[in-house]
Amino acid sequence: MSTASSGSVINRIVSEPPPTGHRITLYRPGMTRSLELTELYRQSVRVARYLAGLGVRRGDRIGVLAVNCLEWVLLDLAALRIGAVTAGLEPGRFAATTDLLDRYELTVLFTDEPSDVPGVRGLDQVTRAAADPDPVDAPDPVEYGRRDVTTLKFTSGSTGEPKVLAATVGSIDSSLRAVQTMFAHGPGDHLLVFLPLSLLQQRYWIYSALCFGHDVTLTTYADVFPALRRARPTVVMGVPAFFQLARRGIEARGATAVFGDRVRYLWTGSAPADPATLRFYADVGLPLFEGYGLNETCIVAKNHPGAHREGSVGRVVPGKEVLIDADGFISVRSDHPVNVAYAYAAPGESERVFSDDGVVRTGDLGHVDEDGFLFIRGRGDDVLVLGNGRKIDVRPLEEFLRESPAVEECVLCCPNRAALVAVVSPPPGRPVVEQTIARLLAAANARFGEEVRIKRAVVADPPFSIDNGLLTSQYKPRRNRILGLYDAEIHDGSTGVHAAPPEQQRKAESTP
Repeated sequence: MSTASSGSVINRIVSEPPPTGHRITLYRPGMTRSLELTELYRQSVRVARYLAGLGVRRGDRIGVLAVNCLEWVLLDLAALRIGAVTAGLEPGRFAATTDLLDRYELTVLFTDEPSDVPGVRGLDQVTRAAADPDPVDAPDPVEYGRRDVTTLKFTSGSTGEPKVLAATVGSIDSSLRAVQTMFAHGPGDHLLVFLPLSLLQQRYWIYSALCFGHDVTLTTYADVFPALRRARPTVVMGVPAFFQLARRGIEARGATAVFGDRVRYLWTGSAPADPATLRFYADVGLPLFEGYGLNETCIVAKNHPGAHREGSVGRVVPGKEVLIDADGFISVRSDHPVNVAYAYAAPGESERVFSDDGVVRTGDLGHVDEDGFLFIRGRGDDVLVLGNGRKIDVRPLEEFLRESPAVEECVLCCPNRAALVAVVSPPPGRPVVEQTIARLLAAANARFGEEVRIKRAVVADPPFSIDNGLLTSQYKPRRNRILGLYDAEIHDGSTGVHAAPPEQQRKAESTP
């Protein structure tokens, strides 16, 4: 099967130089590196020769444990060139140890941290390899079939060892093609990447640049706002927590001061976006399109300029079929599955998520309307059952609480099956005003009714973060860890901030 006839984005970017005239730029405060994509391609071939010289062969696994950098990109592209499998490892979550190499059967591990562990190499070796003269014995690019694997995807599960998916070329190609059909990235576009490259979806934008011809800037979450001002991107992808943070900057300084003057659209997903945040961005002229997908499915649905419905996560994309059972639970069938089982998981985990024919049970609740738009109303885990048998979907209440400037993130629970308790995480560096939180709880009770009353709130100290393990790398709360950490306070009715008394609830209704 030829590259042209296969229509594979992956086959194209490993075998053909990219379109000319476009660049990849790494932004760090005080340091900017920029390369033509054609030079990036040449350097990746040199790094591919280097990997081959280390004995890395098709099907072998290389690990990358580093923050976003050009060497990360070069290693990933070099691995694609020779058919090696990239294991993207999130800094802070993994450590460069012999156990890590053994567990995931890594031929070699590259890291930006000092290490004397056998089999671990520094990124400086990649930098030197990329600068070598063009090899006369460059390895020929491999050709991929749809079921071939290029990367290991690590889930951000709430407890225990992460589950791993061996992602297929067919799933990557179909996702990239679906996105390109909806958004038509090309010359004139400049995409900003700041979430970790250990997340495969972030590398999609690098692949898109090489295949479809546009600029891309690479930075980190810590440096994203100065990078935005410098790059003036046309497309920014971020998790809802990022856009909530950016909203405060827009309210203080204006949209152009935060995102520049060239934004074509903004993309969000990975966690539910607050309706108020989506409306805010629409009102300031920055279209923010929400989508839906899982590690196990890739993109399933996406709002976009040609098809957008408020309240939905978009129309189901070609190649995906959404199945809704009698209880409203969503399953997804893919023409080109990511995979049909986990590569590493506890016994029974694969069977819990994947059916025999590869259909993925998402655990989410929702429906598809008559025009093919998917609506998510929460996770099955988000439905709490009170002592009277009443079922409460806590997602709308959590969204309401997060709209307040006093609450960065929160999770709700029902410790005694009678009243709800919120664990709230205040914005970092902002003092906690208990009276404000008490009024906020009263406002929620007034909005949603006494039957779903939030009795009190436990204030997280310190706030949820990636570093303390209470947020995933995509800034989603690790619900089970949070509830476990604050279990004593949740069950001790004398602790925390109690909702303002009923006589204050009418006043509280006007308190956001």
